[in-house]
Amino acid sequence: MLIIINQANAQSSKLPSWAFGPFIRPANVNPIISPDTACQFFDPMSQKLWHWESNDTFNPAATIKDGKIYVIYRSEDNSGKGISQRTSRLGIAETADGTNLKRFSKPVLFPADDNMKEYEWRGGCEDPRVAVTADGTYLILYTEWNGKVPRLAAATSRDLFKWKKYGPVFKQAYNGRFFNIQSKSASIVTKLVNGKQVITKVQGKYWMYWGEKNVYAATSADLVNWEPLVNADGSLTVLFSPREGYFDSIFTECGPPSIITDKGILLFYNGKNSDTNGDKNYASNTYCGGQALFSLNDPTKVIARLDKPYFVPEEAFEKSGQYPAGTVFTEGLVYFKSKWFLYYGCADSRVAVAIYDPAKAK
Repeated sequence: MLIIINQANAQSSKLPSWAFGPFIRPANVNPIISPDTACQFFDPMSQKLWHWESNDTFNPAATIKDGKIYVIYRSEDNSGKGISQRTSRLGIAETADGTNLKRFSKPVLFPADDNMKEYEWRGGCEDPRVAVTADGTYLILYTEWNGKVPRLAAATSRDLFKWKKYGPVFKQAYNGRFFNIQSKSASIVTKLVNGKQVITKVQGKYWMYWGEKNVYAATSADLVNWEPLVNADGSLTVLFSPREGYFDSIFTECGPPSIITDKGILLFYNGKNSDTNGDKNYASNTYCGGQALFSLNDPTKVIARLDKPYFVPEEAFEKSGQYPAGTVFTEGLVYFKSKWFLYYGCADSRVAVAIYDPAKAK
C-alpha cells in the first residue's frame, strides 16, 4: 500500500516512547465514508421513508467482529440547519482490510417510539465509542440528544446490528445528581489480550474517561450504570483541562477507547484550539488529536501529556464541510493485523482512516 508522508506524520515521528504514532493516512483512500443522498430507511418517528444520511457522515466508532473491522458512524439527515439542528442516527459499515468499506443501508441505533424517546428525539444518537468484552458483548457509549440536554448513554449488543438501549449512564449515581448535566464523550479502558482489544477492569472496576471541556472519570460494575468520580464537596473530579497557549486551549474531549500499555493507561483525546489564547501554529477553533498517559496504579494521575498534537487537519476534506475551521475528530481505534487503525471525523462531514504500524515505528 502506498502511503503519504506529510507534515503531521513528520511531527508524529518525534513522539515520546509512551505515545502511539505516527498515524499515516493511506493514499487514495480517504474519505472512506461520505453522505449518501439516495439511501433510505423507514423512520419509526415520521412513519415514512427517510434519507437518514443525506447531509453529513462523521465521528465514527470502530471494533472487530469475525475478523473484520466494523465502523459505526454518526449520520445526519437534512431535517434542520446547522450542527446539532438535524437528527442523527448511527450507521454501520464493514471492512476486511480496514480501508475499503461495505456500508449497510439501515442505521443500527436511532430515535424510535421507545423508552428513550424523551432523551433522543429529535436530536438523535450522536458520537459513538464502541468496545467489546472478552466474552463478546459489545458496549456502545454515545450521546443522547433531545435538543435540551446531551446525555451520555449506553447500549449493548452481541452482533452490532441489534442493540439494547439502557439510557443515561449517570441516572442512578448519587441519587441522580448528575443525571441532568451535560455529559458526553466516553473512553472506556481496554487492553490487548492475546492480540484482541477487550474491555478490562482497573482495580476491580470498569473504568472510563469522559468529558468535553475537561476530562473526568467514572467507574462501573456492570458497564451500563456509571458513577462519576467526585471530590469531597461532591463536585466532579477534574483530571485535566484545557491549557492556555496550547492546541487544546478550549476543549479536551475524550476520544476512542483508552488502552493499557506497559507505560500506563493511554488516553486519546480531541483538543480544540482557541482563537485568542491558543497555539498560534494551528488555526483558530481547529480540532487536533492529543494523547495523555495515566498511571495504572492511580488512574486519576496524569504522568505525561503531549504538548503538540500527534494528528492535525491537513486534507481538503478535513477543512471543509460543517466545520471548515478544520477537524480531525478521533473516536474509533482498533488493533487489526498487528496495526492500529484510527477512524476519525473530518470537519463534521466525512469519515477517514489513518494507520499506525508499531513495527515500522521502532
